[in-house]
Amino acid sequence: MVKSIQHFNEKSVLIFEKLEDEFLKDPSDIASYVRRVTEELHKTGIRMIEETLGYLDEMLNESEVRKMSWVVDRHETKQLITSLGSVNYPKTMFKIKEEGKRSYILDLIMGIDPHERMTEDAEARLLEEAVQTSYRRGGEETSILDEVSKQTVMKKIHALQFPPEDEVLKEKKVVKVLFIDADEAHISLQYRNRKGDLVKNDRGRKNNHVIEKLVYCYEGIEEEAPGSKRHKLINPHYFCSDSSSEDNKDFWGRIYAYIDSHYDMGQIEKIYVNGDGGAWMEEGKTGMSGVIVTMDGFDLQKSLIKITSHLMDSRFDAISELRKIIMYKNKKDFNGYVDFVKTYLEEGDVKSAESIEEGREYILNNWMPCKVRLSNRKKLPGCSAEGHVSHVLAARMTSRPMGWSKRGAGQMGRLIVLFRR
Repeated sequence: MVKSIQHFNEKSVLIFEKLEDEFLKDPSDIASYVRRVTEELHKTGIRMIEETLGYLDEMLNESEVRKMSWVVDRHETKQLITSLGSVNYPKTMFKIKEEGKRSYILDLIMGIDPHERMTEDAEARLLEEAVQTSYRRGGEETSILDEVSKQTVMKKIHALQFPPEDEVLKEKKVVKVLFIDADEAHISLQYRNRKGDLVKNDRGRKNNHVIEKLVYCYEGIEEEAPGSKRHKLINPHYFCSDSSSEDNKDFWGRIYAYIDSHYDMGQIEKIYVNGDGGAWMEEGKTGMSGVIVTMDGFDLQKSLIKITSHLMDSRFDAISELRKIIMYKNKKDFNGYVDFVKTYLEEGDVKSAESIEEGREYILNNWMPCKVRLSNRKKLPGCSAEGHVSHVLAARMTSRPMGWSKRGAGQMGRLIVLFRR
């Protein structure tokens, strides 16, 4: 570090004095003054890092302990992208005398793979920006003084290995009730397996969608602040999976493995799974005992509105009656009342008739979850999965025109929820 400090004293200080003098002559341009001072400080930091790494390599070359087992094979120069900028430093390839095995000892000391070109701090900046905006922006924000291509960002994300979620806690949490909300987003693909393999169906739509599933478990809800009307989830933990790389059984197995490793299962009396009745959510009923599937109140209400919207002001009374039938009666009574409601349709109103049948079919296909939701409406928190999908997944993956690869969509989904933990 001696040389970089000497450089700072002999040259950087003069530059700072010059910048200060220029600013004093024109104080209105403070932005330029700050920018140029910052640039010079960054350059000083790079010189310090390069000198330190060079000193480490020099120590290895001169080490008597190293000479006992290793000999110099060749000298190289390596470029490493850091969050500050690119640093260039010497590194030596050493060879074990007896075995002939070669290694960069400096890389081993720093815990860097010989082929790695980026430090962890730079990779963290890359991922943090990429998960919020785009691959391009992730590349631009990787380093203060430099940037990497969006292809590099993509490769980094595709190669990510995520930590296991079933690490057992030393002291498991104790709760009587646990809640799981589930929903999905439809992600557009550039191609399914290779470019140009997307085909159109009879309606002219391409088969370019993959389902990105979002699930989160939590212990209940509480006020954001005393007296606040807004609520927040208690200890939420998020999971994400895509339909192309992980089947439903494995996904739910991963979720329940987390619950089993973090909660005392002997104390949990009920686990409520809230959703919109999607087929993949059915797998959630079989993975663990005590699971009760309940319908998302928003989707239930939407179906009731479909059945009664043509009744105008009378629809509120009809919805109330339908709710009572779902809670206390059976499907036959429900069908009878829907048929009665249908008699109030104007002749030829095909659209409303189709809407009524859509609402009827949805509720009948999810009869027990709807009954559970209405029978326990005072105990169950509302399912916020649809809002979470919009805020967590759609904001990054579907809210703007973009196409993903299967691998990229799956990796990005898991990366997004990892950043929320």
